Amino acid sequence: MIKITYFVHGTTTDNEKNLCTGWADGELSALGIEQAKELGQIVEQKFDALFSSDLKRALDSAKLGFANQYKIIQDQRLRECNYGDFNQADEKNVNYKKHISLPFPNGESLKDVEKRIKDFLDFLKDNYNNKHIAIIAHKAPQLVLEVLLNNKTWEQAIDEDWRHTKSWQAGWEYVIKD
Repeated sequence: MIKITYFVHGTTTDNEKNLCTGWADGELSALGIEQAKELGQIVEQKFDALFSSDLKRALDSAKLGFANQYKIIQDQRLRECNYGDFNQADEKNVNYKKHISLPFPNGESLKDVEKRIKDFLDFLKDNYNNKHIAIIAHKAPQLVLEVLLNNKTWEQAIDEDWRHTKSWQAGWEYVIKD
C-alpha cells in the first residue's frame, strides 16, 4: 500500500485571468506565493518523498512550501494536460469533457494524461511500497487519481471536481492498494 497526499500548486497569474496554463510554466501570483508558504506551515504530516511537476508553478509551490523539509523530486509525468493550441487560452475554451479521448489541437487528451500518471503510479509501486508520498501538481493529474484510485468515470471526476465548488483543502488523500 502507498499513501499519497496530493497538493495543487498555488494560484497563478493565469488563474486570476481565467486562463488555462497547460504546459506553459506559469507564474505564481502574490496570492499563490502566500498560499504555497502557508501550505508548508499548516501541513503537519510527514512524507517519505515529495514529488512535483516540473512546470514552474508547481515547482515554485513545492519550494516555497516544503524545500526546507524535503528534497523535491521533479517528474514531468506529473505535468498538467497539454492543451496544445489552447495553452494559456481562456478557460471557457478548454472543455475537459470533449477531450477525454480526443486530444486538444496539437496537444494531448485526458486519456494521454492518464497513461502518464499510470506510469508514475507503477513507478511508485516499484519503489515506494509502504511509504507516504506527497505530490504537488495540477488539475488533470488529480482528476486521473480520482479515476484510477477512486474508481470514478471521467465524467464523474470532472463534474465532482472541487474547483467547481471552490472547496479547496490542504491536501487530498489517495491510496494505492497492493
